[in-house]
Amino acid sequence: MSTTLIIVLGIIAVLLVWMVFMYNGFISRMNRAKEAWSDIEVQMKRRYDLIPNLIETVKGYAAHEKTVFEDVTKARTAAMGASGTAGKAQAENMLSGTLKSLFAVAENYPDLKANQNFLQLQAELTDTEDKIQAARRFYNGNVRDFNTAIEQFPGNAMASMFHFQPMDLFELDEADAAAKAPVEVQF
Repeated sequence: MSTTLIIVLGIIAVLLVWMVFMYNGFISRMNRAKEAWSDIEVQMKRRYDLIPNLIETVKGYAAHEKTVFEDVTKARTAAMGASGTAGKAQAENMLSGTLKSLFAVAENYPDLKANQNFLQLQAELTDTEDKIQAARRFYNGNVRDFNTAIEQFPGNAMASMFHFQPMDLFELDEADAAAKAPVEVQF
């Protein structure tokens, strides 16, 4: 064999190995982002499960606040049924706003604020909100890494060849200033 043929075959082999490593890197980053999204969904499910108990506890003290309960229930249903990152983010922002209304109602009832069940639900919801924020940061970090890998040269050529698309970040709606504030559950 000629030296030129060996060099050409060596270059082709190096390019193939490089392509395999790039492709596997994209898959690895994408799967980490999907796993992080799954963590967000687990925490949101926990949040959805806490809300009916919270509503029932508050209802016992503030039965005449029917519209607040209906709004929270509608927002919870919308959040549970939302799909896609942008749809979930919008629904979660709406749910956070209605929960703030529910806690504002609860502030008007001193007996409720002293209720042990309400206090426990409040603590669990606060913990869940913190976990959702941590999971959101973890997800966004993984999406950032994936998007950077598929947008930088030479990875962008490889990503284009295999039809990798950028993933959406899970962000708060910038137009909704109320959504930027944390849900206040401390009394």
